[in-house]
Amino acid sequence: MTDYKVVFSKRKTLALEVNKDLEVIVRAPLFVSKNKIESFVLSHLDWIDKAKLRVKQRKDKSPFENLSDEKINELKEKAKEMLPKRVEYYSQILKLYPSSLKITSAKTRFGSCSGKNSICFSLFLMLYPDEAIDYVVVHELCHIKHKNHGKQFYKLIESVMPDYKERNKLLKIKNG
Repeated sequence: MTDYKVVFSKRKTLALEVNKDLEVIVRAPLFVSKNKIESFVLSHLDWIDKAKLRVKQRKDKSPFENLSDEKINELKEKAKEMLPKRVEYYSQILKLYPSSLKITSAKTRFGSCSGKNSICFSLFLMLYPDEAIDYVVVHELCHIKHKNHGKQFYKLIESVMPDYKERNKLLKIKNG
């Protein structure tokens, strides 16, 4: 039998998840019995094994997993130096200004824009070419105006960066 953690919530169905630490999580409705949860897990052991393998392979492929603390600090310093300048440059062009700018160590996304127009960038973005970095900057700034990935959002990106699709492809090379 595999170890698992149960998270109860107001939901109607049972669901399984394998997180990045290879922990099995069962999401369950509030009043489901232990026996029902256990038989659900038992009936999905093959799925759990495959999911654990997928997560492990994804982790092994990640270009960010085996970096030294020294290299991570270098990337952080480079991000602090470069990104505010790039944000300022493209903000002037787009006339879109973030409420704040943060550098994070996120490994699953290069950037994000909050509902309050605060922009975050991953320090790992510094592992990519300048053209790709500028694309992420423009992408996040455009989220200040368009909080989705609709046609108007991409038209706005394209107005500043006609080759944005090629730049975006540069981000997919290292990330698999």
